Order: sequence, then structure tokens, then C-alpha cells
Amino acid sequence: MKVLQFTIPVPLDKSIIVQRDVLPYFYPHLHRHQEIQLTWIQQGEGTLVADNNMHAFRPNEIYWLGANQPHIFKSEASYFQPKSRKKIIALVIFFNPDGELAGFFNLPEIKMLKNFIQQHQSGFKVPQEHATEISSRMLKVTNSSGTEQLLQFVELLKQLSGYQDITPLASGQKTQQVSEHEGIRIGHIYNYIMHNYDQPITLEDAAKQAHMTPQAFCRFFKKHTLHTFVSFLNEVRINEACKKLTDGTYDNIATVAYTCGFNSITNFNRVFKTVTNKSPSEYMNSYFQSV
Repeated sequence: MKVLQFTIPVPLDKSIIVQRDVLPYFYPHLHRHQEIQLTWIQQGEGTLVADNNMHAFRPNEIYWLGANQPHIFKSEASYFQPKSRKKIIALVIFFNPDGELAGFFNLPEIKMLKNFIQQHQSGFKVPQEHATEISSRMLKVTNSSGTEQLLQFVELLKQLSGYQDITPLASGQKTQQVSEHEGIRIGHIYNYIMHNYDQPITLEDAAKQAHMTPQAFCRFFKKHTLHTFVSFLNEVRINEACKKLTDGTYDNIATVAYTCGFNSITNFNRVFKTVTNKSPSEYMNSYFQSV
């Protein structure tokens, strides 16, 4: 799995690209591109990795990804099964404020929107209480063309810029720029952890995947992810646990803990509180009160 630098194809008569994806699973490689990306998850679930942070994603959630922000929407493992009939559906808007739209964003009347874009280079999730409003705006952009599409696009940005309760997807710290070779290694490690989080994984196991000694692997992983191996593995496991706790398919918290790779409910509760600042029960109560 490579960290790929994409160039989104832009038709000569377009400065805003609208794309509707209907696929067996989301694009499975860590990548980045010059365009800002606004993605409405209409169907599908999994884990979004953006820079040095991860987030469980579900249907009817909307994510803003900054220009050149490394990211991957990693579909659940069940989507990759040979006989799987699952599919993902997403509506995506791409635009490059430094490309064809540069002149537009340099207009003094658009300064507020330009500032908003610059302030959110680390991306964000649209607050769930605003998801219906923003998805409606995205549909208006999708269903229009020419001047009308540009006007609807501006209205979409105006709506987003008015929200005060936006939380970045990633911390202020930026991960190191990586070469293609380093990106392949990081992507391979991500893939290995996300497919095996429910099994015992040691530092030595992960180091072997990167063809490095454990000591060299620790330095490499921390440098490029801002995580220790253990903290990253714990976040993957807790991220999966959050999804399982709220999807209604497991009878109790202990079962979720063991299916996410923890061998002790005490350790699970401790790590869960460290990662989410809530106990599993508090997390469930908070989630179900908000839906």
C-alpha cells in the first residue's frame, strides 16, 4: 500500500469536480492530492486514517480533507471477502484553491472563505447535527452546472465556514514528508495492523513486516506517524471497539474487548478510557443519546 501523490483529472471546462463512487470498497491505498476533498459517506463503514489520527466512519457522515493531507478510507474487512456483496457509496467534491480557482479565492470579497480553508488544512468531520444541511448543499452542487454550480459551491463553503464546533481530524503536528519507499513501508504496516488487530501482534511481528530490527522500526514508526507502535495498535483496536459497541451486534462489553484483540477486560477498560476519555459504558450512552 503506497502513499501515492494523485493528480485529480480536471476537465477544461471545470474547476470543481463532483464524483459519485459506487464500489465494492473504498480505494485501499494511503494517498494524497493537491485538491481539497469533501466526502459524504452514503453507504459503507470502516476507518479513516488522516495524517496521524484515525476515526471510525459510518453512513451519513461528511469529511473535509485538506490539500495534500495523507489519508485512506479503509473499508471494514468484511468488504474484502471474496463473496461479499457489500458496496460503498460516496459523493465527493474536489477543488484546488491554488489551481483554476486561485484567482477567485484571491478576490477581497472571498477572503473569509480563503481564511476558512487555510485554517482547516488538517481536515475535519462535519458536526453530525449539520450533516443533513451540508449533504443537501452538496446535492445542489452536484445537480447544477456552469455559473449555477459555482454559486452553489460558494453557498456550501459559506455554510461550512459558519460552524463554530469544528474539530480537526489530525493534531497540529504534521507527520514527516516521506519518500515513496518509506510510504510503501508505512502503508504495508498500516494494512497489516488493520487486518490483524484482533490477533496478538508484537513489536517483533510488526518489525518483520517492515524488514527492520525492532529498534530501527520503533524510531521509523514514531518519526513518520507520531505514534509509538503500541499506541497506534491500541487506537486501531479501540476504534474498532467503538464501532462494535454501537452497532448492536455484540451482547456485552467483554465480548467486544476480546474480539478486538484485548486479553483482559481490565486492560481494555484502561486503554479505552485513555484513548476516548470515556469508559465503554459512558461512550455507548453518549453515542445513543446523540443519534
